[in-house]
Amino acid sequence: MRFASLFAWLILCFFVAGMGATASIDAAAFYAQLNQPAWAPPAGAFGPVWTTLYTLMAFAMWQVWLTPASPLRKAAAIVFVVQLFFNGLWSWLFFHWHLGAWTFADSALMWALILVCVVLFWRLKRSAGLLMLPYLAWVTLATALSWYVWQHNPTLL
Repeated sequence: MRFASLFAWLILCFFVAGMGATASIDAAAFYAQLNQPAWAPPAGAFGPVWTTLYTLMAFAMWQVWLTPASPLRKAAAIVFVVQLFFNGLWSWLFFHWHLGAWTFADSALMWALILVCVVLFWRLKRSAGLLMLPYLAWVTLATALSWYVWQHNPTLL
């Protein structure tokens, strides 16, 4: 049963990844048109980074799920699922609908929710909190990039 729950969290995380990928079909062409900062990751980095992050997120949530049932575990699971929703929404806002302000707002909200996850996960299982730190770091970069791209591409976003 333990591995069935791991499988379920992996499925959920990669379902969200797939929804984001659906919105990102023309991402490379759109991304190449944007005025970007020198510190922007190359387009080819996003796939491998996100694959790694979704895997880490699923393992973190799985570790939390294996802790004894409690209100804290329930809160952690709810916040995790909510941040996943905003994670999936980001690709639609940015790549499909080209809504710069909404993309930035989504990214900022997602960052805050991930931070809450880190804190809750840390309290339940320290290793789960640690597994979420790369995700928080990447979304910190993505939030700054969302702001920059929105501000420097008024005709595209």
